[in-house]
Amino acid sequence: MSILGIADATVASLVRPLTDPQHDRDAVAERFARATWTAIVEPGDGVAGAVVAALGAEAALAALLDDRAGRLLLHALDEHGVELDPGELDDGIARWTPRISKSDALLALRQGARFALSLVVPGDPDWPAALDDLGVHAPLALWLRGDRSALGSLGRAVAIVGARAATGYGEHVTIELASGLADRGYAIVSGAAYGIDGAAHRAALASRADTVAFLAGGLDRFYPSGHEALLGRIVEHGAAISEVPCGVAPTKWRFLQRNRCIAAAGLATVVVEAGARSGSLNTAGHAAALGRPLGAVPGPVTSSASAGCHRLLREYDAVCVTTADEIAELAPLPEAAHPTVERADQEGIRPAADPTGTRIRLLDALAPRSPRTPEKIAALSGLAVDRVRAELGLLALDGAVRERGGGWVRAAP
Repeated sequence: MSILGIADATVASLVRPLTDPQHDRDAVAERFARATWTAIVEPGDGVAGAVVAALGAEAALAALLDDRAGRLLLHALDEHGVELDPGELDDGIARWTPRISKSDALLALRQGARFALSLVVPGDPDWPAALDDLGVHAPLALWLRGDRSALGSLGRAVAIVGARAATGYGEHVTIELASGLADRGYAIVSGAAYGIDGAAHRAALASRADTVAFLAGGLDRFYPSGHEALLGRIVEHGAAISEVPCGVAPTKWRFLQRNRCIAAAGLATVVVEAGARSGSLNTAGHAAALGRPLGAVPGPVTSSASAGCHRLLREYDAVCVTTADEIAELAPLPEAAHPTVERADQEGIRPAADPTGTRIRLLDALAPRSPRTPEKIAALSGLAVDRVRAELGLLALDGAVRERGGGWVRAAP
């Protein structure tokens, strides 16, 4: 292979395990080039997006390597009838060339294999088509850790985002909304941050719904580190996705760029809590720019944690949402299937009436032999301790749980 002077066999041995072992030489080369581009450019680089869209990742990278002054690139763009300001292209090349590295390109793929990542590129059957709405700012490729089939759930996903410094009110509302949407067959998309994001993912996992987390850094080291266990569960039952390869650290800019993918991936974006300067407002702005439905949850007028939501309602035509039903009206499912409810019912662990998914989350937090205290169950399920105690009593009447050794265990089906 001519790119970076790496042999075809070496590239194929690194790329095919991350994509498809049956890919031919051209498919392997395109994916290798896109993986290399993800290490060269910052997420959302519109100049790189325009160049790759016009020439293809391999041809664009080859032209850049053969003439780092960019004349070959400019000539190739002219031949394809693409008008790009020469100054913008020069600025782009100045950003990219310091990052061109054969060793970095190889390391990205080797680390991807080490952490069992998948490389997903436009044109793949499971590529999230909704991301194409970002135009030249769409991802050049996605690094995925977890279940690749989780990408299929994005067609029925709602993005739930909010403040990191969430209040008890905000986390409670998030759990109710996410679990309610899960029961209606929706998947949950968020950014795995502290606060609202984490609560949304936990509720989805507890309700056995598909959930996808978009991260701002490489997938070899989860961020935030305090959510390593949560992200581990997301990877087991859904997927964590990044635009950058392993070893790339999350930065403020990458968080802001990550937000555009969260907004694009969902049928709608719902902001539960947001301060006046919250990054969640950035996600809301991307959703509005993409024409995605935008919902905001109102909060106490005295709460600074809800000031951003109130601003969205007042100035950005966000729709006031307070229940999962209202979100479902904002973003109807493209199909009437409700896989989460069916799966839970088939496993025989769900009581007959559980419209909010609270009981299934409690049962999921219980073990059949090791007693757990209400406080431990609350921590695992993401529910308030008082709510846990009340529901445990009802579940005990149904014979679904029993008290033993100072704690609670799940009864046999």
